[in-house]
Amino acid sequence: MAADGEERPGAEHWVPHGADLQELRRAAEGCRGCELWRDATQVVFSSGPDAAQMMLVGEQPGDREDLEGEPFVGPAGRVLDEALAAAGVAGDAVYRTNAVKHFRFERRGKRRIHEKPSVAHVTACHAWLEEEIALVRPTVIVALGATAARAVLGRSVRIGEVRGMVMESSDPSGTPTVVTAHPSSILRIREDADRRAALAHLVDVLRRAAELIR
Repeated sequence: MAADGEERPGAEHWVPHGADLQELRRAAEGCRGCELWRDATQVVFSSGPDAAQMMLVGEQPGDREDLEGEPFVGPAGRVLDEALAAAGVAGDAVYRTNAVKHFRFERRGKRRIHEKPSVAHVTACHAWLEEEIALVRPTVIVALGATAARAVLGRSVRIGEVRGMVMESSDPSGTPTVVTAHPSSILRIREDADRRAALAHLVDVLRRAAELIR
């Protein structure tokens, strides 16, 4: 059941099995698997090489991503780029996507305030992510935040308990997966020392993921 009470089939109805990534991206534009498409500017699918060895999975698009149509192009994306560079990972060599493909927000005047997607949204959108993993076939997945971790692992985890641990994705490939905090959480930290420590944690996990590729 969708958040607005209307029954919807989830993304499975719109996912074209046997398609390549470009066809998948085009098909996602018509997805009506949950109600989020109604208020979002557009679907935000993915960016990066189709055969990337590292896949980064975030939560959902933010305001800037919703307007530009690409994941991780807002403030959190800049933090992620900084962390990738510090970890020695080429930013243009990773595949970036989100667990949920439309921006969920609450409107306050002219502002659109990020609202965390529900479990129902993650479930409704999961078929897209599963197909992406099957097509890209990454060597390692980095799940950024609890929502992404749930989508990739198929269960809830506490970031502090599993950060940096190597687990397996829940899809048939069982891709090695490491979990860490979403870069947006670093932006919310007020103390400089704490913010630097959180960034260092993110860099460490990205470096660990890169080692799995090597």
